[in-house]
Amino acid sequence: MRIKRGVTTSRRHKKILKAAKGMDHSRRRSFRLAKQGVIRALQYAYRDRRNKKRDLREVWITRINAAARENGTTYSALMAAMKTKGIQLNRKILADLAAREPEAFAAVVKTAVS
Repeated sequence: MRIKRGVTTSRRHKKILKAAKGMDHSRRRSFRLAKQGVIRALQYAYRDRRNKKRDLREVWITRINAAARENGTTYSALMAAMKTKGIQLNRKILADLAAREPEAFAAVVKTAVS
């Protein structure tokens, strides 16, 4: 008796087409184009999970610099002063303080710079 692979193929196609659900036009309906789109999307997702960390760090530095300048110093001077004083707050926390708790950030700046 010969082996028929309709079930396997159909499941594989269904899985890819489900992953391509939000794509446009033929990419949503045609298995061949959907597969290409899904592969590309997964490559972008893998790459951008790493780039996201880079982008967030850039945002944090911008926020810290803006808040530091409001308190009469610069980002680089603040970070150097914090390092010499032994204040170990990471950029994520500093940026959050700068945005949500300006008084606490000002206290950190005052402690570091003085």
